[in-house]
Amino acid sequence: MGCMSKPPPARYRTTNWSSYNASLRKRGSLLIWVDKDMTWHAPRDGRPGRPPVFSDAAIQFCLSIKILFKLPLRQTAGMVASLLRLAGLDWPVPDFSTLCRRQKTLAVQIPYRRADGPLNLLVDSTGIKFLGDGEWQARKHGPQGRRQWRKVHLAMDPATSDIRAVEFTPSRDGDSPVLPDLLDQIPDDEPIGTVTADGAYDTRRCHTAIIERQATAIIPIRRNGRPWKEDGPAAVPRNEILRATRHFGRAFWKRWTGYHLRSRVEAKMRCLKAFGERIAARDPDRQTAEVHIRIALMNRFSALGTAEIERVA
Repeated sequence: MGCMSKPPPARYRTTNWSSYNASLRKRGSLLIWVDKDMTWHAPRDGRPGRPPVFSDAAIQFCLSIKILFKLPLRQTAGMVASLLRLAGLDWPVPDFSTLCRRQKTLAVQIPYRRADGPLNLLVDSTGIKFLGDGEWQARKHGPQGRRQWRKVHLAMDPATSDIRAVEFTPSRDGDSPVLPDLLDQIPDDEPIGTVTADGAYDTRRCHTAIIERQATAIIPIRRNGRPWKEDGPAAVPRNEILRATRHFGRAFWKRWTGYHLRSRVEAKMRCLKAFGERIAARDPDRQTAEVHIRIALMNRFSALGTAEIERVA
């Protein structure tokens, strides 16, 4: 009896090379980050005391340049002044102390695009360092001291490649308690079709949050998973996933539900760390602002254009 041969690997091709190449060139342009219609000066709010000179948009722009080019605060001020001169704008530039102070309270605006039809979310999390040696140095010479981490939780829309929700938590927090907070960031008037996540989200709290948004969970059952007592609406679809997995097999269920699409949010995690494997800020509020600015930059890159890939074999 002959052994079965391994099926050939799937092959894909990019269908929009011309527009994708143009979008990649735009990512290298300095002036795409300068919006001449930006409200640079802060409006007066009538409260007593000295009003802020710069708007939140101006501070976010400066910090975006800092993160994009991995600059210290003082060099960031110099880079921003050069960009404004290139754009022909005679605007004042916040100094390093203003940027440091305002980063702690900055409400970062994350741009995104809404796709047609229900929103299909891909959810995942990753750890990111804010103190300690890099990976290469730790492998080469051993860790020199304690490394401290935070966790970033993302929910991505595969139709637009935009990050639609983000949470930043201590490393000791689990993945599943954060999912309801991610779903709360999606507007109530925007329908959610599916929520795809790994087995760490196979909990009653997660399934309940998904059912409350009238969405379908694509979450594999854990290896030792057992049927839940059907005492609530979340237990019924979860037990159906368990029965389908046992009957057809885990591999077939993943192909049938499109679970492997979740690899796209894992790729986004690598993009997040491309801005730096370590967070520069030490204060939790400033760290949160830094992570949100990274997400805003990633969504801006996606809006310039992404590759359209189709399977050919």
